[in-house]
Amino acid sequence: MKKNVAIVGAGFSGAVVANQLAQAGYNVEVFESRSHIAGNCHSERDAETNVMLHVYGPHIFHTDNERAWEFINRFGEMMPYVNRVKAITNGRVFTLPINLLTINQFFNKTFRPAEAEAFMAEIGDKTIENPQTFEEQALRFVGRELYEAFFKTYTIKQWGLQPSELPASILKRLPVRFNYDDNYFNHKYQGMPKDGYTVIVEKMLDVPGIQVHLNTKFDPNAKGDYDHVFYSGPIDAWFGHTEGRLPYRTLDFEVFRDSGDYQGNAVINVCDNSQRYTRVTEHKHFAPWEKHEKTICYLEYSRQCEPEDTPYYPIRQAREKAQLEKYVNLAKQETNVTFMGRLGTYRYLDMDVTINEALITADKFLETAQAKGAMPAFVIDPLA
Repeated sequence: MKKNVAIVGAGFSGAVVANQLAQAGYNVEVFESRSHIAGNCHSERDAETNVMLHVYGPHIFHTDNERAWEFINRFGEMMPYVNRVKAITNGRVFTLPINLLTINQFFNKTFRPAEAEAFMAEIGDKTIENPQTFEEQALRFVGRELYEAFFKTYTIKQWGLQPSELPASILKRLPVRFNYDDNYFNHKYQGMPKDGYTVIVEKMLDVPGIQVHLNTKFDPNAKGDYDHVFYSGPIDAWFGHTEGRLPYRTLDFEVFRDSGDYQGNAVINVCDNSQRYTRVTEHKHFAPWEKHEKTICYLEYSRQCEPEDTPYYPIRQAREKAQLEKYVNLAKQETNVTFMGRLGTYRYLDMDVTINEALITADKFLETAQAKGAMPAFVIDPLA
């Protein structure tokens, strides 16, 4: 029996599946169109400052998933890291997510937790019983003043859409706390790889039986040369965009260097219209165990993704989901191809979810092969 597998994309999805199948005895060829591995998680040392750069913007690993946490720790040392985000609005600096300090600072109060909770219940719009949009969700739970200060303009800059056009589910990921906890995430495990993400992906791919081709696009017509293809590129690109291009938001970065400490924090959001960019990230603060005399920062701008741009965030409005459904139906007619990952399923995925889904995909393939069954086009339903 031949055991030749092609994997398109050398980000976490492709690297995890490649690692698992190579260890199971498969010959794996990984095709990556870029000049490097690790996808948008790619990290490298800045030549001038020696700071570890998150080349495509910051990636902070956070999860409650034991399997994903255990898996990534096999390939690199995860250092303790807590994401503490600050926000500029109306000429003042606050802490995000909204917590007791944010509420007291913003309203010039000295509330205790119960008092703050009662106050927030009072300023929330109770006429909105079942919020459907981002705007309704914010008005219901934080009131108009906090919504306009922290969410409305930032959302327009980030998504290019009015908050009234976005689903409420986006805001459900942003908690309000009635204590002084300023940890941006609530997850059990949080960390940053000591030597960056690219080294971790290198180790995942450093297994006998894996061959990596950089700067190489995979031609869908070559799928017959392999027993199976795992595709983590854009699903619409596999079909030559026959149903049109699925829209994404992309990011542009304006990079500058300085001496010392530029802003005193890794991430500062600009929530008002004082600047066109959405946030400033100072990358040496993502590795607080390192010391650097110089610093490097990114100003981050969000815009609509054009054909030659790097896609970041799928938009997934009603129109896009209808378009995606056409591609999903086409994909289900393919044989011996499985679509996976952020681009292959057109879903926003955190790193831990990406890793866990890739592990599940590899498990499914090995189980299916043993049972001599047919591998589905999707192990995770993109439309669910």
